[in-house]
Amino acid sequence: MKITTIGLDIAKSVFHLVAVNKMGRLVKKKQLKRKQVLTYMATLEPCLIVMEACGGANYWAREFIALGHQGRLIAPQYVKAYVKGNKNDYNDAEAIVEAAQRPNMRFVPIKSVAQQDIQNFHRQRERIKKERTALVNQIRGLLAEYGVTLNTGVATVRRDLPGVLEDAENGLTALSRELFAELLEELRTLDQRFEQCERQIKSLNQGNEVCQRLDEVLGIGPITASAIYAAAGEGKDFVNGRHFSAWLGLVPGQHSSGGKSVLLGISKRGNAYLRMLFIHGARAVLRHSANKTDRFSRWAQALLARRGHNKACVAVANKMARMAWVIMAKGETYRVVM
Repeated sequence: MKITTIGLDIAKSVFHLVAVNKMGRLVKKKQLKRKQVLTYMATLEPCLIVMEACGGANYWAREFIALGHQGRLIAPQYVKAYVKGNKNDYNDAEAIVEAAQRPNMRFVPIKSVAQQDIQNFHRQRERIKKERTALVNQIRGLLAEYGVTLNTGVATVRRDLPGVLEDAENGLTALSRELFAELLEELRTLDQRFEQCERQIKSLNQGNEVCQRLDEVLGIGPITASAIYAAAGEGKDFVNGRHFSAWLGLVPGQHSSGGKSVLLGISKRGNAYLRMLFIHGARAVLRHSANKTDRFSRWAQALLARRGHNKACVAVANKMARMAWVIMAKGETYRVVM
């Protein structure tokens, strides 16, 4: 019987697949070693290969597409409902097949190599930022044990710590001064790595046509533009701007019953990092739109006066996401409307 759909449970070394025909009936179950996967898939007629969206899934999806198959990814939470019996690799693969055959199933966009390159730099940037914040908090905490207090903020510690080390009357011992000097040097090293990472992201942004068009939108700079491209590519996997905004968790959650619609706060689903960048961009728009006369700025200021700062931030971020989708998916450029 002809195989039409394969559910593949991927791992580091051992892979399990369940193949079904167009009627959804089981055709084959098979266990493969990692080095056998591509060789085996190359012997099959073109079919749909579905996996959970997890580590390495984008790589395998690209490889299967190169072999002439269709590749799809499903979020693990949508697969869980179709697992029957106890958890094992074959049951997981069978659940993937079942989920993939649902007509209204939502699939995860497959990232290109270029998108993953950009995403890697963003993740490195966030990791360095967290390490730097943790280091600054440790420096402030250790100094407090000697009766020396510094205000919060990376810039404050970077500016004031050299003066603390030079002050001979603050009660620090020679040994503690040596330790804090090492911590200061570590902070400077992290600053250099953070700046280098940002320069790399901006360089990648300049070489990408989609990022350049996104960069023109109010509230979206090089960091946000490249993060949008890394997450959504050209936006072709989304039906419209609202779909993209909902994917980011910038639309109201819902808890309705009995024909009565109840809307909650934003759903906060999807990519939390990208949602954070949109919210920060919206704050910048609200801060600088007071002196502007274009339609978007006037709308933002009216919303700020009517609904308050936090709700206005979310509403502006929602509109920014919708504009970003139009620019990505339809090849438009941002035009200021007066």
